[in-house]
Amino acid sequence: MAAETANGSMASISVQPLSPPDESPQSPSRLIPPPFEEQPRRKLKGRARLLAGLQRISSSQSLSRAGHANARGYNGSGKGSISCISLSSAPSLLSPPYTPTLSDEHSYFHTAPTSGTSTPRIALTSRDERARVIHLISAEAKNTATLPVDLRPTPKSPLEAGIAEVDEDYFSRPISKPAQPLRDFNFWRDLPSELRMGILSYLDPREVIRCSSVSKSWHEMCFDGQLWAVLDTASFYQHIPADALVSLITSAGPFLRDLNLRGCVQLRERWHARGLSDACRNLENFCLEGCRIDRTSIHNFLYNNSRLVHINLCGLAGTTNSAMKIIAANCPRLEFLSVSWCNNVDTTGLKRVIAGCPNLTDLRASEIRGWDDVDFAHQIFLRNSLERLVLMNCESLTDEALAVLMEGKDSEVDYLTGRPIVPPRKLKHLDLTRCRGITDKGLRTLVGNVPELEGLQLSKCHGVVDTMLTELFPTTPNLTHLDLEELDELTNAMLHSLAGAACAKGLQHLSISYCENLGDTGMLPLLQSCTNLRSLEMDNTRISDLVLTEAAAMVRRRAPRTLVQEKQGLFLPKTGLRLIAYDCQNVTWTGVREVLSRNAEFSVTTHAVELPPLDKSTTESSAASSVETLPSPVTPPPRLHIVRSTSYPTEVVNLKCFYNYQPTVEEHTKRVMRGDFLSARRLERKWAEFMMAQEEAGAGGAGSRRRRRRVREAQMMHADEEDGAGTPGSGVGGGRRRRARSGGCALM
Repeated sequence: MAAETANGSMASISVQPLSPPDESPQSPSRLIPPPFEEQPRRKLKGRARLLAGLQRISSSQSLSRAGHANARGYNGSGKGSISCISLSSAPSLLSPPYTPTLSDEHSYFHTAPTSGTSTPRIALTSRDERARVIHLISAEAKNTATLPVDLRPTPKSPLEAGIAEVDEDYFSRPISKPAQPLRDFNFWRDLPSELRMGILSYLDPREVIRCSSVSKSWHEMCFDGQLWAVLDTASFYQHIPADALVSLITSAGPFLRDLNLRGCVQLRERWHARGLSDACRNLENFCLEGCRIDRTSIHNFLYNNSRLVHINLCGLAGTTNSAMKIIAANCPRLEFLSVSWCNNVDTTGLKRVIAGCPNLTDLRASEIRGWDDVDFAHQIFLRNSLERLVLMNCESLTDEALAVLMEGKDSEVDYLTGRPIVPPRKLKHLDLTRCRGITDKGLRTLVGNVPELEGLQLSKCHGVVDTMLTELFPTTPNLTHLDLEELDELTNAMLHSLAGAACAKGLQHLSISYCENLGDTGMLPLLQSCTNLRSLEMDNTRISDLVLTEAAAMVRRRAPRTLVQEKQGLFLPKTGLRLIAYDCQNVTWTGVREVLSRNAEFSVTTHAVELPPLDKSTTESSAASSVETLPSPVTPPPRLHIVRSTSYPTEVVNLKCFYNYQPTVEEHTKRVMRGDFLSARRLERKWAEFMMAQEEAGAGGAGSRRRRRRVREAQMMHADEEDGAGTPGSGVGGGRRRRARSGGCALM
């Protein structure tokens, strides 16, 4: 029904949908849109501008240019199609989506003149909507019926069932749900109490006390007894106040196992405050050394703790024989007891402890009176459970008491050897320092009776002679510590005997300070045999630079050197030997320089390492490039890489020498210990140049006369060592004729 207009143009065709039964199809309001009225244009903003832009891109031409799959123009196939679709208003979620083409039974057209400004909307009846929904549902069911069960899509909700799949845009995106608030999670609060205690146990006691000020809960947790099973105040006893220490002990009292209050003098007036002495009832290790505590508090601690194994009451004036009686009756598990320098304790109280504590293995009773009691010594002999006995400064100890202590009273005597037949003692450490009441006669009872002895201290016992020690060393194969300080009667024969004994390989500590008769003749073979020495004290002896050189060589031989490559960084050595050689007249700067030179000695070596062959592709390409130049195939040489390694000493000597040389030695040792070997060698070289220049400057005058006199004295002492008195074992050249003393060579 096209009509020709006055100017010869054809009128546009309008699509007219089916009208419902109650309305007239000839109603102009239903067929023709309202006339366009020109209005003044105004600039749009905000939401109105967005909607206007969407309306402009909703025409078929715009959609086709944009390449939209769901927007197609009139195809001219003769079938009914929609030429223009208005998107002036956004469709609701309940409205059916548009499709590019509609079948004849679902679409109705109505022509309209071209003067209309917009394309009319498509009206679909309820019958068409139901048909459309049924058509989509049946198509979806037909497609999913052929898929496996696990790949089929999930059923849609009633709201989504009638909505066809369209391209997702801003308006079709699902609305995201608001994020759920996270649950309040406190890591430390929700952690089990056992784990919290385990974490706090790694802290220092001072840090735990600082943490207690965070809050009330932290204060309760930090003062929990489970955290204070061991309370050692050795590192902070000077900084903790008395109130805090009392609060700590009383709160953790039932849990305390190890309590060390050494040096806590601030508790002098607080031992009876808040039941401090009654708070601890499960102690096993207890130390009150250096505390100011009264006798009553000591007795309360001993009464309330029957599980004590370790008791240290050293230097307490409140410790009496009554305390020893309480220990004997209430502490049967005791293994360690120290009552040294307790003026109110004597062997009468210790006799009860020996009788009531069968497990006692360590007794330290320095400056205790009554060691001349033979009955008490016989009681210790019968018990034979002591492994360590410290009797320092016990001047009451006599040869008779020491003999009973080692051999007992009225023991059976072996007629062949003349020695009593007694079981060997279990002593491993015996300290008889400054026991001036014993002589060589009493010390001879040690021979053959202490086979497990590891430590022996006989310092300032002036009755010790070479013969007794020469007989003792072969019977103590486990000896590791030997202290013979200030024994004037010892000679080099004793050192020769020690070098040949079975304990030479295991000897670690040797002190011969102020033994003025010992020199190079005895020390050189000793250093060659005792290769495991860690501490050697030789001050105020007659040793010379040869001993220092041999000591440095011994450390170098026993410690393997370490090879370090260039990229491995610095190497830090450790102290292998602590050597004390000050106030030795024959030790000069030359011997000190030899020790320093050995400490900083390192060597650089280079060696070639063959690299793996190149890849096959690289080899083939290089062979193809050289095939024109080489008449015959040649085997390529192996690929080598030069590696540079440095050899460092593993152990060094820590030397103490003449006080004028000591600052240089200490600085040199610091540089070596931090791995700066080049700087250490430079310091050693500069110091040697300085010492030589100083000697050259004093070559004439009093300096030269002094050096010549020292050389003559050294030669005379060396001659005395070699010649001796003609007795066997007195020197290397014992029995030879004394050489002439003409003054020696002045160039030395």
